[in-house]
Amino acid sequence: MTGKPILSSDTFNFLRAWWRAPRSIGALAPSGPSLARLMTQHIDHRHGSVIELGPGTGVFTRALLAGGLPLHQLALVEADPVFAKALAHRHAGARVLCLDAAELANTLPLFGEELACAVVSGLPLRSMRQAQVARIVRGVFEQQLQTDGVFYQFTYGLRCPLPRSLLEQLDLEVVRVGSVIFNLPPATVYCIRRRKLAHVTV
Repeated sequence: MTGKPILSSDTFNFLRAWWRAPRSIGALAPSGPSLARLMTQHIDHRHGSVIELGPGTGVFTRALLAGGLPLHQLALVEADPVFAKALAHRHAGARVLCLDAAELANTLPLFGEELACAVVSGLPLRSMRQAQVARIVRGVFEQQLQTDGVFYQFTYGLRCPLPRSLLEQLDLEVVRVGSVIFNLPPATVYCIRRRKLAHVTV
């Protein structure tokens, strides 16, 4: 009888990345499918391409693709080379960049003249320095997103991880999308967009 492996390759890579740099991972386990659905269910790929920040093992990536997003309309920005290599192998056809998301501030739009309609972030912003968070968010809104584009971010904390001062500087508004109690740990999803275009109510 052939036994099944105790750990999947995704779980092994996740644990190895967490062991190397726990602050860059920000969780003890990959995000669950319920959180992935909440993070991606409002994205309509007919409005443009999508950028995912910190895809890791690809939980949100799979949810995006299951929702009908074509691979050529997906860009995955992953700083960990092990994760980036696995993502490039698994999702051939997507744009996979082994890159710190903070470098998006100095990067030309990933889809050329066609800016992204949405950014999905799995980054642990609460464990990052505020200067790094500011560079990431500025890079997203000033270089990569359409005027009416949206930025989805989840957190394990009690409020949005973006500092109020940064939101005011960039004229952004935050809307709580919902929470997933049965995720490990429980998580809340927020939608961040330019203030004058925000129309979703809590």
